Amino acid sequence: MRWTLQSKPEKEQVQKLQNELKVDKIIATLLIQRGITTFEEAKTFFRPTLNDLHNPYLMKDMDKAVIRIEKAISNGENILIFGDYDVDGTTAVSLVSSYLKSYYPNVATYIPDRYDEGYGISFKGIDFADDNGFSLIIALDCGIKSIEHVNYAKVKNIDFIICDHHRPGDELPNAIAVLDPKRDDCLYPYDELCGCGIGFKLIQALAENNNQNILDLIPYLDLVATAIAADIVPMTGENRVFAKFGLEVINSNPRPGIKALIQNVKKKKLTITDVVFIIAPRINAAGRIKHGNEAVALLTEYDLDQAEQFASEIEQYNTDRKDLDKKITIEALSQIENNNEKYKFTTVVYQEDWLKGVIGIVASRLIETYYRPTLVFTKSGDKLAASARSVKGFDVYNALEKCSEHLEQFGGHMYAAGMTLKEENYENFKVAFEKTVQETIHPDLLIPEISIDAEINFADINPKLIRLLSQFEPFGPQNMTPTFMTKNVKDTGYAKPLGKDNEHLKLFVKQNNSEGFGAIGFGLGKKLDLIKTQQSFDAVYCIDENEFNGNVTIQLRIKDLKV
Repeated sequence: MRWTLQSKPEKEQVQKLQNELKVDKIIATLLIQRGITTFEEAKTFFRPTLNDLHNPYLMKDMDKAVIRIEKAISNGENILIFGDYDVDGTTAVSLVSSYLKSYYPNVATYIPDRYDEGYGISFKGIDFADDNGFSLIIALDCGIKSIEHVNYAKVKNIDFIICDHHRPGDELPNAIAVLDPKRDDCLYPYDELCGCGIGFKLIQALAENNNQNILDLIPYLDLVATAIAADIVPMTGENRVFAKFGLEVINSNPRPGIKALIQNVKKKKLTITDVVFIIAPRINAAGRIKHGNEAVALLTEYDLDQAEQFASEIEQYNTDRKDLDKKITIEALSQIENNNEKYKFTTVVYQEDWLKGVIGIVASRLIETYYRPTLVFTKSGDKLAASARSVKGFDVYNALEKCSEHLEQFGGHMYAAGMTLKEENYENFKVAFEKTVQETIHPDLLIPEISIDAEINFADINPKLIRLLSQFEPFGPQNMTPTFMTKNVKDTGYAKPLGKDNEHLKLFVKQNNSEGFGAIGFGLGKKLDLIKTQQSFDAVYCIDENEFNGNVTIQLRIKDLKV
């Protein structure tokens, strides 16, 4: 692991913020590192409110979208809500469809089949709309590059409203409205919304016409928070507001579908991390193993008994998904080991019978072993389809763009993308991708990095610090859980391995004569020999609170240690 200590802000700046907020140096430093330098910015950060949300009409084409939807409603048209099969897409479809259905009945949903239709707007979906009398399609979390599809729909007298958050190409679809803050000509103040976030801005605009205010829309925020967690978008600006209030809904009064997914979780209060690891994989499992429609059915069900039945089925899909991704990961690792000499900067693997629904997860798993930009291919119809995942700091979308002559289509963002190509282009693409990454990646990015916010002493850790750190939540990209380094730490002799294969490490650490802390290091079992002689070491860690039998204690979650 590569330890990177963030540069310290200027002393005068830290001192000024300390005095304004009446906090200690550590908290002031963490805030400045997150771009928060004034009392007002800190107030917005620590106390986000729904009033911090921007006017939805600041988004380019929002007025056109609302006018077209209102026209469809007044004319009694049938409206089809179309979305991708992942968490962001299914939550967005659930959100917009359930809002519209609250006052207009002629609304239906469509999720493309991952295996039959693939990602994004499909010709089959447009044909379904045509066959069933839909004259307006609202596409969520997809469509920004669907030029041909929108033109095809126009011939059939079907209008499109595109709500997407992916990067546009050189040309925009000829839709009635294209809502995407990443458009060059869109001046919306925040461009890091997920697809479900764009959907929320649409219903926020519609709500104004229905004499509703933002408080009426709070029940929909459990969906937005779930999408933000799953799509790994920055935890800043509007996303932070959505996540905070969405988590409150999840913890106090979630919709029956989410309640059914979490009712066996024994935690009193779920965090955004729990949403990432508990709720999101289960919603995703529907589209991976069966069909994304099942996730929409769960998330739009208002009868708890029926929701529990849906959740039980989805739980089984998630179990099947785990078994499959474990099996495919083993097979992929075997391929890499047999072909590791030729490719040093990338991992590209292919097997025609790998399930398309889990190759993205497998790509992430492979990065845990071989830390480099990774693509996992499988057969999809007469083409090959792949999921790409990247390492921190490297833009895999840009790399794919440079190799686009070998691809049929591709889309995504910096750290995750999808693509298809003809089988005969596979070997040439592999060579081009390796060459592109080799020429553009900084060698340091091929070593996993731990970004350290500050060096502190154990004496600095106290209940007040813990209380203030908890107010930094919800955590996510650009507002990660604060990570600290402490030097000259010793285990008190308590260190022992944990887990089935002794892969984890449990210890009790002290620094000089300070108060000691219990600590756990996940995946650090192999480092036991480094510390059991009670020699001193440096530790990088996050500070957690551990609750056991009603007692709450401070626990350090060690990310790495070095003698």
